Amino acid sequence: MTSPQPIPAAQPSPPDGEVRRVYQPVEVHHDDGSWQLGRINAWWQAPDGRRWCRLRIPRSGQAPHWVSFDPTRLHLLQSEGT
Repeated sequence: MTSPQPIPAAQPSPPDGEVRRVYQPVEVHHDDGSWQLGRINAWWQAPDGRRWCRLRIPRSGQAPHWVSFDPTRLHLLQSEGT
């Protein structure tokens, strides 16, 4: 299976003090209809109000990278509890 490209977006450089570290599993849905499991390992809200997340897609060959959060393409999965 080839790895589709992640959700495109310009990568911000948020200040460390404004980044909230997390462990959030997600389904990444691509334009071609395919999907992959991934993880969000940080959140940041830009001064313009846009929410960004640092996305990691295991076995994709890509380093974790910042993407603008789009709930139609990044489906948050339950990470604990029932």
